[in-house]
Amino acid sequence: MAQCVQSVQELIPDSFVPCVAALCSDEAERLTRLNHLSFAELLKPFSRLTSEVHMRDPNNQLHVIKNLKIAVSNIITQPPQPGAIRKLLNDVVSGSQPAEGLVANVITAGDYDLNISATTPWFESYRETFLQSMPASDHEFLNHYLACMLVTSSSEAEPMEQFSKLSQEQHRIQHNNDYSYPKWFIPNTLKYYVLLHDVSAGDEQRAESIYEEMKQKYGTQGCYLLKINSRTPNRASDEQIPDPWSQYLQKNSIQNQESYEDGPCTITSNKNSDSNLLSLDGLDNEVKVDGLPNNFRTHPLQLDPSGDSSNSIDGPDHVKSASSLHETKKANAGIIHGACLTLTDHDRIRQFIQEFTFRGLLPHIEKTIRQLNDQLISRKGLSRSLFSATKKWFSGSKVPEKSINELKNTSGLLYPPEAPELQIRKMADLCFLVQHYDLAYSCYHTAKKDFLNDQAMLYAAGALEMAAVSAFLQPGAPRPYPAHYMDTAIQTYRDICKNMVLAERCVLLSAEILKSQSKYSEAAALLIRLTSEDSDLRSALLLEQAAHCFINMKSPMVRKYAFHMILAGHRFSKAGQKKHALRCYCQAMQVYKGKGWSLAEDHINFTIGRQSYTLRQLDNAVSAFRHILINESKQSAAQQGAFLREYLYVYKNVSQLSPDGPLPQLPLPYINSSATRVFFGHDRRPADGEKQAATHVSLDQEYDSESSQQWRELEEHVVAVVNRGVLPSNFHPTEYCLNRYSDNSRFPLTVVEEPITVEVAFRNPLKVPLLLTDLSLLWKFQPKDVSGKENEVKELVKGEPEMIGTEVVSEFLINSEESKVARLKLFPHHIGELHILGVVYNLGTIQGSMTVDGIGALPGCHTGKHSLSMSVRGRQDLEIQGPRLNNTKEEKTSIKYGPDRRLDPIITEEMPLLESEAGVKEFHIVQVSSSSKHWKLQKSVNLSENKDAKLANREKGKFCFKAIRCKEEEVATQSSEKYTFADIIFGNEQIVSSASPCADFFYRSLSSELKKPQAQSSLHTEKQSIEDTMRLIQKCNEVDLNIVVLWKAYVVEDSKQLILEGQHHVVLRTIGKEAFSYPQKQEPPEMELLKFFRPENTTVSSRPSVEQLSNLIRTSLHYPESFSHPFHQKSLCLVPVTLLLSNCSKADVDVIVDLRHKTTSPEALEIHGSFTWLGQTQYKLHLKSQELHSLQLKACFVHTGVYNLGTPRVFAKLSDQVTVFETSQQSSMPALIIINNV
Repeated sequence: MAQCVQSVQELIPDSFVPCVAALCSDEAERLTRLNHLSFAELLKPFSRLTSEVHMRDPNNQLHVIKNLKIAVSNIITQPPQPGAIRKLLNDVVSGSQPAEGLVANVITAGDYDLNISATTPWFESYRETFLQSMPASDHEFLNHYLACMLVTSSSEAEPMEQFSKLSQEQHRIQHNNDYSYPKWFIPNTLKYYVLLHDVSAGDEQRAESIYEEMKQKYGTQGCYLLKINSRTPNRASDEQIPDPWSQYLQKNSIQNQESYEDGPCTITSNKNSDSNLLSLDGLDNEVKVDGLPNNFRTHPLQLDPSGDSSNSIDGPDHVKSASSLHETKKANAGIIHGACLTLTDHDRIRQFIQEFTFRGLLPHIEKTIRQLNDQLISRKGLSRSLFSATKKWFSGSKVPEKSINELKNTSGLLYPPEAPELQIRKMADLCFLVQHYDLAYSCYHTAKKDFLNDQAMLYAAGALEMAAVSAFLQPGAPRPYPAHYMDTAIQTYRDICKNMVLAERCVLLSAEILKSQSKYSEAAALLIRLTSEDSDLRSALLLEQAAHCFINMKSPMVRKYAFHMILAGHRFSKAGQKKHALRCYCQAMQVYKGKGWSLAEDHINFTIGRQSYTLRQLDNAVSAFRHILINESKQSAAQQGAFLREYLYVYKNVSQLSPDGPLPQLPLPYINSSATRVFFGHDRRPADGEKQAATHVSLDQEYDSESSQQWRELEEHVVAVVNRGVLPSNFHPTEYCLNRYSDNSRFPLTVVEEPITVEVAFRNPLKVPLLLTDLSLLWKFQPKDVSGKENEVKELVKGEPEMIGTEVVSEFLINSEESKVARLKLFPHHIGELHILGVVYNLGTIQGSMTVDGIGALPGCHTGKHSLSMSVRGRQDLEIQGPRLNNTKEEKTSIKYGPDRRLDPIITEEMPLLESEAGVKEFHIVQVSSSSKHWKLQKSVNLSENKDAKLANREKGKFCFKAIRCKEEEVATQSSEKYTFADIIFGNEQIVSSASPCADFFYRSLSSELKKPQAQSSLHTEKQSIEDTMRLIQKCNEVDLNIVVLWKAYVVEDSKQLILEGQHHVVLRTIGKEAFSYPQKQEPPEMELLKFFRPENTTVSSRPSVEQLSNLIRTSLHYPESFSHPFHQKSLCLVPVTLLLSNCSKADVDVIVDLRHKTTSPEALEIHGSFTWLGQTQYKLHLKSQELHSLQLKACFVHTGVYNLGTPRVFAKLSDQVTVFETSQQSSMPALIIINNV
């Protein structure tokens, strides 16, 4: 639990104090109302004694009482309404918030540094109000009235007669059966007669005379003359007197909501009415008007009494608003309390409390304890007093007590007032109120046994509760705190008696005791135990205190603290305590933030956002929702959509508060600023014969460092030639396209009237699409006149078209989790310095998305192709970090970055532009030929041979051909003696590929390959044999097929159409690997650490790889795609299947076919059924060089379904090899068959 202002040794005595009633005449109440106080309120600041007091116990031993406090309240005749008390507790909690600038405790636990509030004043206020507002009960006497002050004024016509009437009124209330409330401790209540005298207006001699008469009638110990109002109200502002009442009345102002012109209402003893008693002192002050307590009847959160059938304080918390409460507090803030009282009057009131306690109350209590002790001795037949016989009672054999579960539900049992068991309880409560905890414990323990024997569970639970507290408070701690007593009491109150109020009191007291003993784990368990659905406010406060217990342990349990703070925040929110809910979630966020618990962090941020919005903390709400969106969310698409809509809704409300303010930063979509590219000049036009700028770069091509270097060297060469072979010192290569690889340290130059294209890389991290509307660049421009003089800086989004024209993209849709670039243009019309700052747009979602958490699509505007559910206007800056500097020593020893100027171009005057005119309109594939020693193209699979294959500008085409192996005699008859040429014609005429120019080009390239040095043959026979084997296996996958593509291109140049012819050669060497007509750019290998190895480990293994061995045999299954069988006639379905095996090598191969393999994975069995192969389960075959073998199999099925026949396993090895090169063949694609029933 959090730290408290009071220790538990101070808290408990202050929570259980002697109760004194007050009954005042009209005139006496009028005197106190001059100070805006009732009589009971007048005494509150002085109700604690400033010195020790003494009394004697039944054994005539002197007992010392320290810091004794009494509670004086006006008489009420009905208990407070449970619903009103709930509202009172809600108001007390909502009215107590963390102080501004409060220094929080910093708790370090592991990786966590948590700022946690050291105290929780809202909980202490709740606890104090809860304990004070508990109605009196019949099973205990702790808050029963021990005495009654009868107060009248010296200005009364007949004060003594008024005292008699007040006395009769008190007697009627206590002993008349019409009144069940309030509760009185004993029948013979102490009556103390108080004469109020107004010093400024009254007759002092008459007051003294009346007081003398009172002493003669009531005795000097039973009356008192209290002089007040030593100054008149009109002199109240002359001297500033301290106001000790404010701290008490602030708590009571919640309950006293009714405004009065002359101050609080008087407490009256009406001559014409014997039932209407008015009081104004906290919960104990009521007026019975139409059956309702007056002080709650005007409460701003008052429940309808007809709808409140609850009979307990606790219940579901329904809180509407505390606005009226704050208005009342504001209205009462200017009231001065005690305006007619001087410091001397303060001392007189303090002295009055001392005299009443010393001469009246304590002697009465001492006498009552002796009387009760004597009664118990006589009734129990004991020879000694109860105090002396304590040891005798607790000695000897003990009767085992029954457990709570074994006892019957007799919580409704009532004892008569004169029952001996109640007399013991009365004596115990009296001893407890005067801090005599030893005797109190003895009495409680005895009463507990009697109650349990009678199975009076409500009484037994009360005795157990107070026995545990008394044992703890005993001086010198003679016995340990019996926590099990409290546990039994809580269980009895809650489960048997169904009284959550008394159970809560037990928990509050026991938790404080356990906390004082550093038993935080037990205290937390106890607090959590009482959380339930009947009271959200109580559950929230107890969960928060449990969280503080977890964090205050010797080894702080940080995650349990955070988890219970989340639970507390949730219950605070349900109870209507939005500020406390927000505070709890913010406290817990310290633990969850940045720890990878993204779902928990999203939930907390979402709740913080909603609570902040409810409290009109709009900036905090926007910040919380922004955090949800900028993190890599793991939420579902529907939940992300809800988060986004909530953010847009809140953001829109914020922007409406300051419509003319600067555009704020939007969190979505992500922008990769470093990937921003800037292109200066006109776009490339399609190849339609128009002239276009002569440039070698565009935004449609990737950056190529080699090509860029070649163009740079070519430009340097041209410039050097122009300058007579000397390159100027200020020369810099021209950069048309700036990116992350270019040198951006200088301000780029661009020409006026030539567009600037900025490519911005967006990424949508969400699973819902984002729609950006009115997307454009945000820029700042400093124009210059022709002479070079600078003008004022203009920062514009759009407008001022005479300076910079801005292209606006009306709609830009980014799908879920998509990365997409937007090309935005500016058109400079004036020279000067341009600074591109970022992008500006409306962020929204597409209408029609599902509703989550009650948040539906809000009405939006219809723009373009998509309908926006809601959108907000904002910006994102393009902040590009330059390269890290690493030249000087200072730069190497620190982290510094250079500038990146790609977004800061200088607009210069117009310059000449070189243009060119060329383009390919159409591309025809005329013929595709092949050249190989062993393979040749047979036919085209997807196109007819008589149809031209045409490709338009920037179009891609895909062609598929079938190649077959050449026959031996065909190879021998070829003029080339080695190579076979084949042609597939797409045009109208055939081009002989075996002649010029195709053959010439082919043989020239072939001769260059033959000139490469060949590997020397091995000298060792064994090694040669292994290499031959490796070669045979490798050849299984080699084709060495040369593809020749003959084409025609129709080109437009200088308004004329030309036909260009050409050819491309592509070499296919290995099956399964891509081949290209031009060399591919090789990615540089990643840098690896230097590795050292021994020379003997460098030998290459002569064993073929699994991939190479798997190519020895190729397999294929032939079977019907579907097969119908009458299962009702014949249960087994047999399907013939042919397995083809092809030897791909030029050597003999031994093959093993194993049919025993079955699919065992649950996933495969769920998709494909199980079947059985009939006949042999294993076949051993011998395949000669390039032999094709057919194996007939039968598959057996027992029911319909879809089956995968690709289960046979094939093994192979070369026949002439001793070493077993045996491996399983590669699994082919699933061979699916459908079995139907006829």
